[in-house]
Amino acid sequence: MPDEPLVDAARLTRALTGPGRVFTHVRCLPTTGSTNADLAAEAVAGAPSGSVLVADHQSTGRGRFDRRWEAPPGTSVAVSVLLRPTDLPLERWLWLPLVTGVAVAEALRVVAGVDALVKWPNDVLIDDRKVCGILSERVDDAAVIGMGINTTLTDEQLPVPTATSLALEGSTADVTDVVGEVLQALERAYRRWLDDDDLRFWFAQRCSTVGRRVRVQQSDTQGVDGLALGVDEWGRLLVRTSLGERAFAAGDVLHLR
Repeated sequence: MPDEPLVDAARLTRALTGPGRVFTHVRCLPTTGSTNADLAAEAVAGAPSGSVLVADHQSTGRGRFDRRWEAPPGTSVAVSVLLRPTDLPLERWLWLPLVTGVAVAEALRVVAGVDALVKWPNDVLIDDRKVCGILSERVDDAAVIGMGINTTLTDEQLPVPTATSLALEGSTADVTDVVGEVLQALERAYRRWLDDDDLRFWFAQRCSTVGRRVRVQQSDTQGVDGLALGVDEWGRLLVRTSLGERAFAAGDVLHLR
């Protein structure tokens, strides 16, 4: 591993921090165990809202349902942010990972020129192949949101055939530019999450799941097929099944052809 990170912290600090901005401090590392775990520990210790940690490599990265994964050094970028929203009802927090997915998709469209969309709840896809996973965790009164973006992974390095990377999609975007655009989009989405009472239409416009036949896998042996209709006021996926309409707060979604 190189001694210096690939992502330029000074450049990001100039672009993202300042009076009235959401982000307050940016650190970049060449490698760490998990950016989310690092920031979660700092949240408990009282780290301020707006802290950002970026790493070129994670040795113990994880996703939803505590799934473990590790990409070769320098082929993906891990970005975690610590936010401390106040005076919001508990159900509002359910929307935070969803709006983060929209922010990443919108940023990748701008900076990498790819047709990125969100698969409910927050996987970011390009042509139905996953380019970014998101993990949002609540730590006391804070939210720690992690984003793992595949940047230069090759076909041989992909963890699963249904994944992709920005490079495989034809992008040569600089990794610092990618992180910067993602964080600026997340700042806008975060403000919208704080202020906008109804996020359903905004999310549905950017979600490739809505309007498709899907299978919601709730366990290794239990799944439900149906037509994804949209999301409700809590961000749950609404699916028309053979037994009527159902709302899902969690589950793996497979887009059916």
